[in-house]
Amino acid sequence: MPSGNPPRYDELSALYLNCTLKPSPETSNTDGLIERSTAVMRAGGVRTEVIRPVDRDLAVGVQPDMTEHGAASDGWPELYAKVMAADILVLCGPIWLGDNSSVMKHTVERLYSNSAGLNDAGQSAYYGRVGGCLITGNEDGLKHCAMNILYSLQHIGFAIPPQADAGWIGEAGPGPSYLEPGSGGPENDFTNRNTTFAAWNLMHLAALLKRAGGIPTYGNQRPEWDAGCRFDAPNPEHRS
Repeated sequence: MPSGNPPRYDELSALYLNCTLKPSPETSNTDGLIERSTAVMRAGGVRTEVIRPVDRDLAVGVQPDMTEHGAASDGWPELYAKVMAADILVLCGPIWLGDNSSVMKHTVERLYSNSAGLNDAGQSAYYGRVGGCLITGNEDGLKHCAMNILYSLQHIGFAIPPQADAGWIGEAGPGPSYLEPGSGGPENDFTNRNTTFAAWNLMHLAALLKRAGGIPTYGNQRPEWDAGCRFDAPNPEHRS
């Protein structure tokens, strides 16, 4: 058994976006796995919140506020404020036809819509935050879905810790989903281990970044690059 007391991360908050296709209050199997992860986070002192984007009237598009581009309404600006208030973002969802749900893809598109923004240091707005994912389903595609989500998060500026994904899939073919009797999902040791490791690694990295003041500000500031600073990059016009 580990010696000493577990770390406390009371200064951190985590936002879980459950990209289920089911609006509240319908039962979401993904919520079952999310609850396992949030329980670990809460044990570490982290404040958690779970939101279903399908409940939030998110307009289609890749602009920060689609009401400025013809949409009658857009719930994204309010949800984006919650993303920016959190230290940890966990994108969660089901597998459909071996891929992420349409709500997951829509949510990633809306995250991307704000990726041109900058923080006070001139870095991409999402710098200093960490991201991970949780996947459920009763068909193949878990690693494919996680790969797509984690790539997307790091591309727009989130830091990804080791083993930042976890999930559960049942046997091939139709069968019980995660929360249904006989699925074996909540008892699956592999899933429970990976969910726990992902939660702690997300907390560890988020705390390291927060306590360090974020990602160091050299070599990653867009305004400085646009002003001519090249951060020691070789000049292609001066080749040996």
